[in-house]
Amino acid sequence: MEIQRIATDARRSRAVVYNNMVFVGGQTADDRGQDIQGQTRQTLAKIEKFLAEAGTDKSRLLTAQIWIKNLERDFAGMNAVWDAWTAPGAAPTRATAQCDMGAEDILVEIIVTAAVA
Repeated sequence: MEIQRIATDARRSRAVVYNNMVFVGGQTADDRGQDIQGQTRQTLAKIEKFLAEAGTDKSRLLTAQIWIKNLERDFAGMNAVWDAWTAPGAAPTRATAQCDMGAEDILVEIIVTAAVA
């Protein structure tokens, strides 16, 4: 089977499609001056873009990993945006954890896998 790589550079691909599945690598907000809700919205918009490029959408999500810089402070705010964003009746499996981020101003990073129609 052919492997399709989306937005690839020397270090990584933003998404990889294989065997009717798309694996979207960790996405973060472009405007890191935003609070957790703003960063989550921007991150999810980027994910939607890569899902569309792969020929699918958020209603076909299978699993998500969410990394938050400060879980105690930002979990509820991130969840408010996530809950409004997910397709009704199509919530994926999910894990959420706190971790150190690759840059000081990143508050959330999200990884998803989805089925491709």
